[in-house]
Amino acid sequence: MSLEASELILNPDGSIYHLNLLPEDISDTVFLVGDPDRVEEVSRYFDRIEVKKQKREFVTHTGYIGDKRLTCISSGIGTDNIDIVLTELDALVNMDLNTRTPKSELTSLHLIRIGTCGSLQHDIPVDSFLASEYGIGLDGLLGFYNFDITPEEHDFLAPIIPIVQHLGVHPVVVKGSDMLLDTVGKDMRKGVTLTNCGFYGPQGRTVRIAPKDKSYIDKLSALVLQGGRRCTNMEMETSAIYGLSKILGHQALSCNAILANRVDGTFSADPHKATDLLIRHVLEKVTAS
Repeated sequence: MSLEASELILNPDGSIYHLNLLPEDISDTVFLVGDPDRVEEVSRYFDRIEVKKQKREFVTHTGYIGDKRLTCISSGIGTDNIDIVLTELDALVNMDLNTRTPKSELTSLHLIRIGTCGSLQHDIPVDSFLASEYGIGLDGLLGFYNFDITPEEHDFLAPIIPIVQHLGVHPVVVKGSDMLLDTVGKDMRKGVTLTNCGFYGPQGRTVRIAPKDKSYIDKLSALVLQGGRRCTNMEMETSAIYGLSKILGHQALSCNAILANRVDGTFSADPHKATDLLIRHVLEKVTAS
């Protein structure tokens, strides 16, 4: 059955509404970055670029390193933008845009976030790299979808729930792609990433107004989860990438450069260098696999 025009919105040229892309504009390997300026920081390592498009905060470059076709797209900040980007990327490969109907054969994308975050542990210093084994969603996005967690995943969340429930948060947990963890994330520290809906109050920061509960971050960082795991870092995209990828059938991995250590109160002396080193590390792993 064809979707109504209001459900799957297209531009006059047939491109998908927000991203302004046609199916042929993207590869099966997509790097997701938050900052639109970071797209060029990734694509400058491409041997050649064949697509450059932009609409709003969504910048896309597609090109090649050797024979491997790659796409880098900026999402902007937050899980609300991830909802747009992943849904529209999936539609580009798995919907017939002419008829607005699903394709009979579906494509599984490799979605790799190259991002930045803050550490929640003393022994995870600024300028280090971390690949998220799990994403813990504290933002609420996945509650709008048919997304269920298993009894084992509920046990994983059990220590987290009483710490955040008074904030009206219903956490979910999603595992990253084992295949990408074993290849792209092979030489990185692995962690459990908290994904939140904001940068200031939701992450315990006080500027001119204080958050309702600043202590919950410290409580989460002190937890020991299943298998001796810890809540290692906090940012604003990973759980949404993992959750939507799981629902849609894509492989996803979130890789982050640690720019801040929230426990020590420190920040990278050269965040551009740290991010560039992560970009080069991820590109090396992707093109070698």
